[in-house]
Amino acid sequence: MPRITKEDKARNRQNILDAAGRMFRSQGIDAVGIAELMKEAGLTHGGFYNHFASKSDLVVEVYGASFAASLGSLAQTIEDGPDQGGSPLERVVVGYLSTEHRDSPDGGCPSASLVTDAGRHGEAAQSAYAEGVEGYLTGFAAEFLREAEEEGHELAPSEARRKAVRLLSEMVGALMLARAVRHVEPELSDEILRAGRRCAVD
Repeated sequence: MPRITKEDKARNRQNILDAAGRMFRSQGIDAVGIAELMKEAGLTHGGFYNHFASKSDLVVEVYGASFAASLGSLAQTIEDGPDQGGSPLERVVVGYLSTEHRDSPDGGCPSASLVTDAGRHGEAAQSAYAEGVEGYLTGFAAEFLREAEEEGHELAPSEARRKAVRLLSEMVGALMLARAVRHVEPELSDEILRAGRRCAVD
């Protein structure tokens, strides 16, 4: 058999991470077995341990990679500044509480799709989730401070932090509720998203 190159190994590892990210979000971590995961990644069952010491290690890496992608998107939105769609934070809220994000539970931000699992999978998973949450809070608070300065208002860092915690909590809560009822009460689900978008940017 031909030897696997470093590039092939890196690509296979990324395929596992990508498949795990999708499946963990849509099905929950405990519902996804190694065999099923490796099949989704297009690889053999036994190859898993060539890349990860355990499923728990994979879980931590999925949290890290998922939040890194989401936080990168947040940073880009903030860097782009205000536009016709509103302020950066307004655009973040609108995108987060959109029907597209709600209807794509296997993608998007892990803050809502992986929140329950974070509390069930030990300190390493919780630490990875907490690091992602801190990234959001830091980004939100910095933008609240920037907006206040631009508008000539005085805002204490502690107040910016409080506003950031409130904003993230409202976004995550609204998305979780909207997803929970979308199949049986689609109108209620849409109402929750609309209210969340309106209240979060007030």
